[in-house]
Amino acid sequence: MLLTVSGPPGSGKSTSAAALAEAFDLDHVSGGDIFRELADERGYSPVEFNELAEDDDQIDRDLDRRLRTVAIEQDDVVLESRLAGWLAGDHADLKIWLDAPRAIRADRIADREDKGIEVAREETARREKSERKRYQEYYNIDIADLTIYDITYNTARWGPKSVQKMLITAIEAYDADIDEGKTPVEDVVYDF
Repeated sequence: MLLTVSGPPGSGKSTSAAALAEAFDLDHVSGGDIFRELADERGYSPVEFNELAEDDDQIDRDLDRRLRTVAIEQDDVVLESRLAGWLAGDHADLKIWLDAPRAIRADRIADREDKGIEVAREETARREKSERKRYQEYYNIDIADLTIYDITYNTARWGPKSVQKMLITAIEAYDADIDEGKTPVEDVVYDF
């Protein structure tokens, strides 16, 4: 089974993906972890590294190539990244999008990264603008297009445990034999 968990920073992707991996005994591959490791190795904050990626497209392309390869070649995995649903495309069994209002997500990020709320809000806005621009330019992906996702949740409406419980219930109820068809992922340019 290949599950993807996508969404903007602070939406609860990592928490939910880890819970799904544990619940279904799947490997968990996190694009965010890989990206932060790359940033740290090069001496940048994630925000700085995001902005550097605007001028050095190889940063995104290397990360995205690795994530797409996981989606194509590995079984029994939860693939978590902003673009996981798009990168996995039709290889995914179920694609999940998590979101929350930006102010809530920025508060979560501030808490998680021990920084001021205003700093987190400004960085989150900059990061999202930077990523939206790059995804469209590189791969013809409109990150705001949620039509490819099977499940979408506003995680600000429920606590993490409730979101996880709903996701687990939905995945357990999924039956490939009665599946009438997922929304195809079209027009993406996988140019790594």
